[in-house]
Amino acid sequence: MGQNKMKIAFANAKEFSKTQLEETKEFAPNFSAHGLISAIIIDAKTKQVLMLAYMNKQALELSLETGFVHYFSRSRKKLWKKGESSGQVQKLIEIHTDCDQDALLISVEQQGFGAACHTGRKSCFFRKVTISNNKASLKIIGSEPLFDPKKIY
Repeated sequence: MGQNKMKIAFANAKEFSKTQLEETKEFAPNFSAHGLISAIIIDAKTKQVLMLAYMNKQALELSLETGFVHYFSRSRKKLWKKGESSGQVQKLIEIHTDCDQDALLISVEQQGFGAACHTGRKSCFFRKVTISNNKASLKIIGSEPLFDPKKIY
């Protein structure tokens, strides 16, 4: 996927009914009113969830065209290539879409040190919610950081 440098085209979800979106063989990403689509990122080999991010049309096009995953930062309001500054790039393996095409499941080969999270960990999901004495708290369950974010960013 993404090996050629040609412009990749996909259908406009607004041109389909709900039923058509659910049954079509055309890829018609259903972007939100803000122009974004949720993307769950998993490790292609282990199937571990690495992160959740958002893509706009340009990020999705660039990901398909280059073979490296791009996202749209809601906080910085700009396009970014994952790993551009840290070296933790994500090679695109495959993309799945859900039934109404408003969410993506993206399989990647995490490169660099193998860390998808800006904290230096393999996954952004390195804590779980626990309950003790009627109080919710977080317990670290993931790996130790694979790199020192202070030295990278």
